[in-house]
Amino acid sequence: DVYKRQTNSRLAGQIKLQVTLYETGREVMTQKLQYKRVLLKLSGEALASPDRKFGIDPLRAEEIARKVCAVHELGVEVAVVIGAGNLWRGRIGLERGMDRATADYMGMLATVMNALALMDAIEQSGVVVRVQTALEMQAVAEPYIRRRAIRHLEKNRVVIFGGGTGNPFFSTDTAAALRAMDIGADVLIKATKVDGVYDSDPEINPDAKRYDRLTYTETLIQRLEVMDSTAISLCMENDLPILVLDLWNPEAIRMALYGEQVGTLVSA
Repeated sequence: DVYKRQTNSRLAGQIKLQVTLYETGREVMTQKLQYKRVLLKLSGEALASPDRKFGIDPLRAEEIARKVCAVHELGVEVAVVIGAGNLWRGRIGLERGMDRATADYMGMLATVMNALALMDAIEQSGVVVRVQTALEMQAVAEPYIRRRAIRHLEKNRVVIFGGGTGNPFFSTDTAAALRAMDIGADVLIKATKVDGVYDSDPEINPDAKRYDRLTYTETLIQRLEVMDSTAISLCMENDLPILVLDLWNPEAIRMALYGEQVGTLVSA
């Protein structure tokens, strides 16, 4: 009995040491991160096939899911807002005389479809996901509740916000800024198909200049295509930095999380 007690005591000590080392290592790893809670803004086109540029391509969804999971594995709390340009463009309806509010509501519904597709792709990688929507549709997603969303993040779940702001006349960029501030995100990362903000379209002008840093005011005055002015103004008023980077660069998001120079940082 004495031998058993001594053996059990040693085993308990070893387990406690291993747990302590694991927790310490995780803490050190987290301390190196520049950002511990992020909101990732994706365009709907990111889910579309590169050839068709429309619809939802399962392979693209899986690729984005791997990127989200890689961020999650670093110990970062991740929330996502995704657009709807791969399924619906409101301006197309407006050009045909559609009511603006109706066109916007259709776009909100399309973002929920994208959110569900991304949720499924991420969960296939073994990460728990919750979708919350600004428009209530309880059969497919939770209604957006700020405190519940924060609790999901604290429990190491990825949260995807669908349905925009729930109101017409506001873009998904504005929804991303609003949700980022709601959940207390450290940064809003806008992941696009270009590697930052340029003074002109780099696909048209090969001499376009890329900015490493911008202030909110410079972005608004120069009308640079970072996000819409409402979203930038919200971030400026609440001192929320915006980081624009290339989604398809395999190292870009990781570099950003560790504070390395990548993309364009918009801040005060």
